[in-house]
Amino acid sequence: MQLSLRFLIAVVLLCAATLAPARAQNLTAGFRNFLEADIWPAARARGVPRPVFDAAFKGVSPNLKLPDLQLPGAKAAVAETNFQAEFKSGAAYLSEGAVAGNARQGRALIAKYRAVLDRIEARYGVPAPIIVAIWGRESAFGAAKIPHDAFEVLGTKAYLSRRKAMFREELLAALQIVADGHLKTLEMKSSWAGALGQPQFMPSKFLALAVDFDGDGRKDIWNSVPDTLASIAHYLQQAGWQPGRDWGFEARVPAAVSCANEGPDLGRPISEFVAAGVTRVSGRPFPGHELAARGHLLMPAGRFGPAFIATPNFYVIKAYNNSDLYALFVGHVADRMQGAGPLAGDWKATDRLTRGDVARMQQKLEARGYDVGGADGLAGFKTRRSIGAFQLKSGMGETCWPTRALAGAL
Repeated sequence: MQLSLRFLIAVVLLCAATLAPARAQNLTAGFRNFLEADIWPAARARGVPRPVFDAAFKGVSPNLKLPDLQLPGAKAAVAETNFQAEFKSGAAYLSEGAVAGNARQGRALIAKYRAVLDRIEARYGVPAPIIVAIWGRESAFGAAKIPHDAFEVLGTKAYLSRRKAMFREELLAALQIVADGHLKTLEMKSSWAGALGQPQFMPSKFLALAVDFDGDGRKDIWNSVPDTLASIAHYLQQAGWQPGRDWGFEARVPAAVSCANEGPDLGRPISEFVAAGVTRVSGRPFPGHELAARGHLLMPAGRFGPAFIATPNFYVIKAYNNSDLYALFVGHVADRMQGAGPLAGDWKATDRLTRGDVARMQQKLEARGYDVGGADGLAGFKTRRSIGAFQLKSGMGETCWPTRALAGAL
């Protein structure tokens, strides 16, 4: 019996070893056919020469180590693991070491590039600390190594990701960047998501928003600091940055103010938050020019973390990277460059849940009629406020954050 079992195991392992290369070969063949039948005609219509197309995909095959892929024949599912730091722990993402280090280096760079930043702010209306904080977060002020072949990343995701249409457009934009003479194919390095250069622009954003600010005739977000900083500012301006307004204020939110009132679509005059008992943690009043302006409750970890009154500029930063923690990091680092202290609110320990755990909770909330913004496993503001509304309706303590107790209740 033991011999038979060993024989069976050996057969299974042999079959798996035989099928794995065959599946990889089929994927590669399908990928090459996708490039020829779909991408090449679309690229040619945009004026991309055939030699550029051939050079871009020479030796390129699907990179199955990239996250968020949907292999042919596999059941659609949300990954259990969070790959992006922006969607992990707020305490880790906004650690004092990371914030203080970025602020310290950012202050030095603002002093170094003061003249060019003044000209950028005059043209685009975006403050220097916000621009420099994004530069630091995206590429460590230009020092980060960007290792991936952009055509391998974008080609794989256009063929296999859950957002094929978006990455197909980005792949075509990347080909156009080379065809227009901005870079050679071998110079097209990107993040694992396909973002390029010091400001980490997706290819379509480079074509639409990158600027030549140093006057050399090139939009160079890879080597030119003025072009990089001005391109970031132009991006934020086009996303709706409101000059003269802050990004937000850390606040104390009393229990009487429901965390289910969070979100960019539930704004109200900041004076109304003040009347409801919301105060700044600094003890200072909200600036007079902000009181009549629109503000938004922001609780990125529900009742388990610091709270804020955000302005529309916070959501402009989110247009750059759609993560509350990212935008909070940028805004807080910008404040620290100007002398502010650490956040007063603590990030409290919460249940260890996977992205899949959260997605399953979202699906159950959707089945009850709540708008969670899609069952993607990420606790964005729609998910947080839906949790709060369900908790209130169910007589639970309102936390606006996914927990094991919530999973049990659902």
